[in-house]
Amino acid sequence: MTDSYLVVAKRWARGWELHVDGVGVTQVATLSKADATAREYIALALDLDDETSFAVDIVPQLDDELAKQVEVARAQVREAERRQREAAAKQREVAKQLERSGLSGREIAAVLGLTPQRVSQLIGRSSRA
Repeated sequence: MTDSYLVVAKRWARGWELHVDGVGVTQVATLSKADATAREYIALALDLDDETSFAVDIVPQLDDELAKQVEVARAQVREAERRQREAAAKQREVAKQLERSGLSGREIAAVLGLTPQRVSQLIGRSSRA
């Protein structure tokens, strides 16, 4: 099982303090570098050879209201991605039904508002004229 380390990132005047659960604290100038810095710190502190042999979960510490907004935004993105997958599956299903009903690839494209190339991808063959 891969070890996992929780890293709480706390904002301060010169960047971020990275509090690594059970290991210690290090600092980084920008949050975008937190993962790499935390991995390097953990590997050095624990005398590990491979900085990719463990998981790191960076959790920025935010005020309660911002933290709620971040979680809502992330949940909405996850929901949109789920709906996108469902829509793509439905589009594939309908394209295949249209093909079985005798429509050409170009006709299917016109009906669904897609390019013939996309229809070809959906039905899994070259679209016919």
